[in-house]
Amino acid sequence: MRKQVKGFRDMTLEELKSRVDSLRKNLFGLRFQLSTGQLEQTNQINALKKDIARALTVMREMEKAGEGARKA
Repeated sequence: MRKQVKGFRDMTLEELKSRVDSLRKNLFGLRFQLSTGQLEQTNQINALKKDIARALTVMREMEKAGEGARKA
């Protein structure tokens, strides 16, 4: 799991925001395919949700680190 998060940690905050946007668009597309019966690998939805959560977690950590630097 650490390898998956490491890719997100190497990104800047702006890159993470754009990555989350693209992941959410992909998730929307997969949900649409699921509802129309075209999606064969339903585990892709859960994988995308986890990637979104990982990216959001790293973004929050970066924001928290920035807050700590400003207070000091």
